[in-house]
Amino acid sequence: MSDTAASMPAPWAPASPAPLGPPGLDRILQDPGFCRHSTGRVAVVEWEAGSGWSEPRIEPYGALSMDPATLGLHYGQAVFEGMKAFRGADGTVSLFRAADHGRRLARSAARLAMAEMPVELFTRACAELVAADAHWVPGGYGQSLYIRPLLLATEAEMGLRPSRGYRCVFLAYPADPCFGSDFRPLAVTAATETVRAVRGGTGEAKCAGNYAASLLTRTEAQAAGYDEALWLDGLERRWVEELSTMNVFFVWHDADGRPRLATPPCDGTIVRGLTRDSLLTLAAGLGLPAVEEPTALDAVRDGIRSGGLAEMFACGTAGVVVGVGRLGTGDADLIIGDGKEGPVTERLRSALLDVQHARTPDTHGWLLPVTGNAGTAAIEGEGRDA
Repeated sequence: MSDTAASMPAPWAPASPAPLGPPGLDRILQDPGFCRHSTGRVAVVEWEAGSGWSEPRIEPYGALSMDPATLGLHYGQAVFEGMKAFRGADGTVSLFRAADHGRRLARSAARLAMAEMPVELFTRACAELVAADAHWVPGGYGQSLYIRPLLLATEAEMGLRPSRGYRCVFLAYPADPCFGSDFRPLAVTAATETVRAVRGGTGEAKCAGNYAASLLTRTEAQAAGYDEALWLDGLERRWVEELSTMNVFFVWHDADGRPRLATPPCDGTIVRGLTRDSLLTLAAGLGLPAVEEPTALDAVRDGIRSGGLAEMFACGTAGVVVGVGRLGTGDADLIIGDGKEGPVTERLRSALLDVQHARTPDTHGWLLPVTGNAGTAAIEGEGRDA
C-alpha cells in the first residue's frame, strides 16, 4: 500500500496563488494529446559517490550536456518511470501511487547496479514539480499530468563498471491516454519470431534496453496493420507475457457464464505494472474473481474460437485500460467477442479513473494530494512543444 497523504509533509505547496501560464494554455489542456507539450520545468536530483543524493531542485526544461564517453550512453545504465498526477472534482491535484513508483524505480536501478533513490526523496521531487506545474494539470476525465522520471549514469569513463555519478530528471506533460481518449480497442499480433526477455534477465526492470529490444518487432507489427506486439516467453514462445508498453488481462467466462479475470504472473520477465496491480485490487472490491496464472497462446486462440474468452484488454499508466479487439496469432487473425470493448474492461477502467480523479473514496491510500486550485507564476519560456 502506498504512503497516505496524512503521513507526508507538504513543503512543496506553492506560496503564490496566481494560476498563470503561457498563452494558449487553456487550448493545450483541452486537447493535450500524449506528451506533445512539456510544461517547461523539470525537477533534478543527482547522486555522486561519496556525497550521496542532492536535494531536489526545479529548473527550466533544457538540453542535457553529456560527454561522449558517458557510461549511460555506452553501457545502458538508464532506467525510468511513468506516473501521473490527476485533478479531482474539487480542483485538488494528487499524485497516484507515487511511493510505489519510487520503489519500482529503485528496484530497476538495483538490477542495473545503479544508485537507488530513497522513496521519500523521489516522492518529494515529484510533488515539488507537480506543485510548480499545478496549472498544467488538465481536468478532463482520463486526462492527467504525465511524469517521466529518468535516471541515468553521468560519469565519463570507458571501463565497463557502474557509474560513480547519476542524474534523475523528472519531466512533466499534460496528457490524454497514449492510445487516445476514445479507448478504441487495439489490434495486436503475437511476436512469434523474436523475444524481448527471459528469466534472469532485465525483463521486469523499466530500463531503456528493454524498450529498445521491442522497437523492431513493434514497428513491423504496426506496418502490418496492428497497434502493438504481444510478447511471448523467451524459451518456448508459447506463453503470453505482455505488450511492449502494457500488461494484459483476459476475461474468461466460466461454465455458469460469470466472468473471471486472469493475467500472466510476474516471474521476472514482465514489468510489475502498477495499473495491473491496481486493477487486481479493484476487481476484488467489484466482486470479480481475478488470478495471476500462465496463459498459453493456444488457449487464447481456442478461447476466442469457442467463445470462452469474452474479453482481452491491456493496461498501463500511459494507456490506462484499453480493450483488445483483434489478435494475430501467427496462423490466424481473430476477432475477440464482437471486436468492441467489453463490459468488464469498461467497468474496471471506470473504477480506476474514479479513484484517480477522487470521484470515489481512496480506500487504498493511493492518492497523495499536492495542491488545490493554486498555481504558480509563469517562468520565462514556460511551455514547450515536445
